Amino acid sequence: MSAGDRLTAVYPGTFDPITNGHVDILRRGLALFGNVIVALADNVRKAPLFTIEERKQMIRASVGNDPRIEVDEFSGLLVDYARKRGARVIIRGLRAIADFEYEFQFAHMNRHLAPTVETLFLMTGEESFYVSSSLVKEVAAMGGDIVSIVPPAVVEALKAKFKNGKAP
Repeated sequence: MSAGDRLTAVYPGTFDPITNGHVDILRRGLALFGNVIVALADNVRKAPLFTIEERKQMIRASVGNDPRIEVDEFSGLLVDYARKRGARVIIRGLRAIADFEYEFQFAHMNRHLAPTVETLFLMTGEESFYVSSSLVKEVAAMGGDIVSIVPPAVVEALKAKFKNGKAP
């Protein structure tokens, strides 16, 4: 299979903020697919700390200028977005059993809605299995050390958000 024949995959999430675990899943996805679209979800169920634009900037700073990576945003059904972008694969990272149960339901619903779009689960590396964006924000808000679990751009962005130990 030539590089031109390789599939495009979508790696969706809120990435509020992106962690080293997310970056690991993205890099591993690039080893399998020609292009990966990091799709920032405009999730109505979550109240993000960072704006979409701030999250885009952190992702770009964290993954460099690889032309095979695109950072985009979407709202609505993920499978509609994937089909619109010509992606036949959705990449999801799994940390623990609880993630699997949650993701399993969504994967089956997505297959029901769009049988031609597959979901691929990648296990997070053992150095990141306990890390979540929510936990990162909580630790950062309390002044804890997050340097080893998030990219440098995220460390700086969180320091700016939590000046004086409080979020804006």
